[in-house]
Amino acid sequence: MTQAELALAVGVSLKTINTIETGKFIPSRITALRIARAFDLGLEQVFELVLNE
Repeated sequence: MTQAELALAVGVSLKTINTIETGKFIPSRITALRIARAFDLGLEQVFELVLNE
């Protein structure tokens, strides 16, 4: 799936998908759930929690 296709499926801009993918932006819970649903995966399979050390 391309970033453009994912953006369309999720209902956000291509720039939003790009910034999420590169780690420059943290998505809202709704957007994160929509992304996981677009891939038919659980939220934990798509996103991981990274804590600052």
